[in-house]
Amino acid sequence: MALTRRTLIGSAAAGSALAALPDLAAPAPAAAASPPGDVVGKITVGYQGWFSCPGDGAPIGGWWHWSRDRFQPPSPTNTTIVSWPDMRDYDHGYPTAYPDLGDGRPARLFSSYDQQTVDTHFRWMQENGCDTAALQRFNPFGDEGPTRDAMAVKVRSAAERFDRKFYIMYDVTGWTSMQSQLKQDWTAKMSAHTASPAYARQNGRPVVCVWGFGFDDDGRPFPAEPCLDVVQWFKAQGCYVIGGVPTYWREGVNDSRPGFGEVYRAFDMISPWMVGRTGTLDGLDWFHTNVNVPDLADCAAHGIDYQPCVMPGDLSAGHRRHGDFYWRHLYNLTRLGAQGLYVSMFDEFNEGNQIAKTAETPASTPAGVGIRTLDEDGTFCSADYYLRITADGGRMFKGQLPLTPVRPTPPVPEGGQPPGGNLAAGRPTSASRQQGPYVPGN
Repeated sequence: MALTRRTLIGSAAAGSALAALPDLAAPAPAAAASPPGDVVGKITVGYQGWFSCPGDGAPIGGWWHWSRDRFQPPSPTNTTIVSWPDMRDYDHGYPTAYPDLGDGRPARLFSSYDQQTVDTHFRWMQENGCDTAALQRFNPFGDEGPTRDAMAVKVRSAAERFDRKFYIMYDVTGWTSMQSQLKQDWTAKMSAHTASPAYARQNGRPVVCVWGFGFDDDGRPFPAEPCLDVVQWFKAQGCYVIGGVPTYWREGVNDSRPGFGEVYRAFDMISPWMVGRTGTLDGLDWFHTNVNVPDLADCAAHGIDYQPCVMPGDLSAGHRRHGDFYWRHLYNLTRLGAQGLYVSMFDEFNEGNQIAKTAETPASTPAGVGIRTLDEDGTFCSADYYLRITADGGRMFKGQLPLTPVRPTPPVPEGGQPPGGNLAAGRPTSASRQQGPYVPGN
């Protein structure tokens, strides 16, 4: 089955019990190919910025990325999301066709096209140690191009205002003419943003990422030769080029096409994809030993920086374990000695992998729809919990906190209390029905 870009329980207190780790000893860190910069030694977050709503002024119009049919309001039967945002920090919310929230408020969603939304997201990044944002840019030569162009301007403004860095991350999924049009787009439009003091630089060069070369699926059918041409062209423009590559890039198997070794090793930094690969602590440990460790050694041998993907877990699939899954991933990749970390993703409400503020309880999601909230396993977690874990994980990665497999971040900020103090208050003692795909045990 073809891969797509966007598809693919301990105690409640901080310091919850861990599954047995096979080996807590950290390998000797590989020598970095590059000194610290805006991606080496930093926490980068993937930023979609792709939600719009009628009336927000976005050229694309409609409910972009909220609805399957963007010209109809999002509803339980016309949706692309599996998680619900916490809306309290947004100045504007747009009414949907979802039922009212569990507490009776209208079900509203934000627009990325509102500058206040982007500013809010970059303020959260600033407050929680997210150093750099990778702005996703899909084929801009169709109807979404003008909106994508405007989003780059909005992200630049927010990055400058909140002292964050950003760079352009091209996604070649479905982009038939990418070999020529990537160059055209960079030269005519995106390269202008490198004049901003907020544009990310590494080794003195502006950073650009190309995501999708070498994936063995119908959405990215490109042979190696044009892909290598694009990488070499960007490097000739003076760019530091990151490759968003398949999980098994090094071996050229599973999700990777064979024969792409020269393409992969032409990049300045390798960032393998991980979303959808595992949802368990044992799985993270397996990837650490069998994939991450040899990946880092291969990169070190070829003078390439290594920026593995770190995930909070798919909330809709019950992967998060109230933060333990995310912390284990942060811990494993820090003890590995990776040169940078790429958080997948900041605002990915479509796949449930977002770290942005998320609905805490069913009271703040549409009633009866079955969207999982941060308390889905019975542990109340504040809306900003995964931002706070990112902050603590970033400090550990940078050596500002001791390396520890024990999550130091409490689900509720120090001194805070869950609503009403008792999550069981007012709840039924047994399940009376099944909601959607979830059995009563969920």
